[in-house]
Amino acid sequence: MAIKKALLLTSLPLALFACSEVKDDSKIKQPPAPTKLMIADFEDEASASLFELESSTAKRIKNDSGHAIELSFNSQESHSNASIVPTSPWNWSNIGDFNLSADISNPGDVSAHLYVVVEDITGWPHARTVSIPARSSDTYYLELKGPQLEFDSGLRENPPAWYSDDKKMFWLYGRKAMQLDAITKITYSLRSNNEDKSLIIDNIRLTGLPEGNAYYLSDIADKFGQSNKLDFPLKIHSDKQLKQLAKEELATLAKEGPMAGRSRFGGWVDGPKLEASGFYRTAKVDGKWAMVDPEGYLFFSSALANIRIANTTTLTGVDFKDDSVRYIDPEDVTPEDSLGIRPVSKEAQKTRYISSALRHNMFTWLPDYDDELANHYSYRRSSHMGPMKHGETFSFYQANLERRYGENYPDSYIDTWRDVTIKRFLNWGFTSTGNWTDASFYQMDRIPYFANGWIIGDFKTVTTGHDVWHALPDPFDPEFERRAKLTTEVIAEEVKNNPWCVGVFIDNEKSWGNMNDAKGRFGVATNTLTRSDSDSPTKAEFTRLLKEKYGTIDKLNAAWATDLSSWQELSEHGVEINNYDNSTINTDLSMLMRAYADQYFRIVHDALADVLPNHMYMGVRLAMWGVTKDVLASAANYVDVMSYNVYEEGLHPRTWDFLEEIDKPSIIGEFHIGATSDTGLYHPGLIHAADQADRARMYKEYMYDVIDNPYFVGAHWFQYLDSPLTGRAFDGENYNTGFVTVTDTPYVNMVEAAKEINQALYPRRFGNKSDDQH
Repeated sequence: MAIKKALLLTSLPLALFACSEVKDDSKIKQPPAPTKLMIADFEDEASASLFELESSTAKRIKNDSGHAIELSFNSQESHSNASIVPTSPWNWSNIGDFNLSADISNPGDVSAHLYVVVEDITGWPHARTVSIPARSSDTYYLELKGPQLEFDSGLRENPPAWYSDDKKMFWLYGRKAMQLDAITKITYSLRSNNEDKSLIIDNIRLTGLPEGNAYYLSDIADKFGQSNKLDFPLKIHSDKQLKQLAKEELATLAKEGPMAGRSRFGGWVDGPKLEASGFYRTAKVDGKWAMVDPEGYLFFSSALANIRIANTTTLTGVDFKDDSVRYIDPEDVTPEDSLGIRPVSKEAQKTRYISSALRHNMFTWLPDYDDELANHYSYRRSSHMGPMKHGETFSFYQANLERRYGENYPDSYIDTWRDVTIKRFLNWGFTSTGNWTDASFYQMDRIPYFANGWIIGDFKTVTTGHDVWHALPDPFDPEFERRAKLTTEVIAEEVKNNPWCVGVFIDNEKSWGNMNDAKGRFGVATNTLTRSDSDSPTKAEFTRLLKEKYGTIDKLNAAWATDLSSWQELSEHGVEINNYDNSTINTDLSMLMRAYADQYFRIVHDALADVLPNHMYMGVRLAMWGVTKDVLASAANYVDVMSYNVYEEGLHPRTWDFLEEIDKPSIIGEFHIGATSDTGLYHPGLIHAADQADRARMYKEYMYDVIDNPYFVGAHWFQYLDSPLTGRAFDGENYNTGFVTVTDTPYVNMVEAAKEINQALYPRRFGNKSDDQH
């Protein structure tokens, strides 16, 4: 018998009320919301001039209702924008709840991933995205004021709060609560296009919210963790169906076996053979960077990342009053979101209470603690976002593995999962697994892998002022170096000098800064310079470097146009930098940034080299929203392979021209493309496709961009499986990221695309078979 659900608290907004009784009026079509304010209907001949254009054009055209604007986006530039900027800011603060809506048509033969960004006078953006399918016409909306923006459900995107034929745009980034009395810009843009595209836009307007569905967040997940309210092609309806699909797939994998043409370690067995070192290394071959497998064959890492249970859990709305469940060992080296299932003791379960009725009512079923599937409960001691800072979690994915494969001995379904996963990868043609592969795969000696680790601990930190995930470590703090050694020692114990380990990633997507402007580029330096030496080891090093360069405080004042009385004042009170027009200041800030980044990468490199001297250091997987020239230069001096997480439609040449200057082998650590129209999920992910067929098309185009680039030696799709429908416990991501669903069912279009890419991988990358020895 399932655990009884609680009623939602009456203090929640009206649109959030739900109860244990299932009531779904989502199929009751609501009338169109009335227009509150027309921003542009393009009936005026001069209306095309409303747009400020960047690598785009605007042309007024006739349509069925009168006139519209055709925006053409140029693929020669990485970003192509068309913005409406009022002569004075719009005041939308007194019109009640509303959406920003527009009628959008795509006359082209491929989908267009459209970004819509609204800005207010403070400069804060409100960014939404959506895929406009080829040869389609619909109304698209984004909520700018209303109940869904006023609370955090723990989902990166909620289900629509009302039924409508209009299409909802998906949340991306920025501020949900805008300064509505001073809206300064609406921008329509396409990014990293592989080809020129056009969209026809009409009737940009503010519309009222339709009548809400009070139950839109209630009972959204069925017993398999799938959508309870939507149907889709791969939806599972019974345990029997799930087992039958598994039986059929296992028979197919056994019949077909691994893709041909691969060496024992995933290299190109039909290609040239280089010197064998017994481990993976890099080499430049005919002007192209490559990895080389332990036997000397050319190797390119085509892979899926995040093959682990750790990110499959979702918060149930339950917590425990027993504080022992929240204890964290200060010597732990694994971050909370990388931990697997962590059962709660029976004693702690006695202190159970409903912490968030909102979240608890999302599920139609959760097992009792004495149920045979209760072993898939876990606990999250901290979360990045959502209504719960900590609480009980459940892994529907792991529960479905037990349902799918059965249990012949304790946890046998996990052993079967590992076996099936490897068979899938080899059959689909992947040459390795990607980052965040569970360590239980390491000693199986069946498929190449990348090890990984995080440097966490109670060391001091620095900040850019706009950190995305966490503050940056202070690498001049001796505790950071101690923690780096502790982390790499744990990784080394897991790897055991295994030649199947390609390399090691340490840390991930740090907020180093950006190249948007000098403030973004030098944020770590300028923020740290305001601190005291005693508070910040990095600040003490900055003071030392400046004193070493200038000698006297008067020379520093002359160069920086400051009025510091002494080095002691700089040491104890710091200095605030506002003048980025001073080239000397910028040169010095660059020097300080290099010193900071050099210290970080040197410590990590040396710690790794001490315990795993035969394995490559794969870097920190730089997010393209958080990287600067100074950090790139530092990383290139210490890593064996540069790594980047790149969520774009492809690798636009204008964005990647720096690779020639660095001239290092590079790898894509993360990218993905998702869709909602045929998945039952509520958010596609960071890059959007129209459906699974379109998703597969875009996947192939992205991979070919990487394979054809002479500097890249691999690309890892993020991730192996879809995010939980109700949001992963750490940050609420509920994306269509996977090659498999929550029931471990493969997406056929994606599998076929992977086979096509991987079959042609090595000949496309390195040319036809050659007997030449390099």
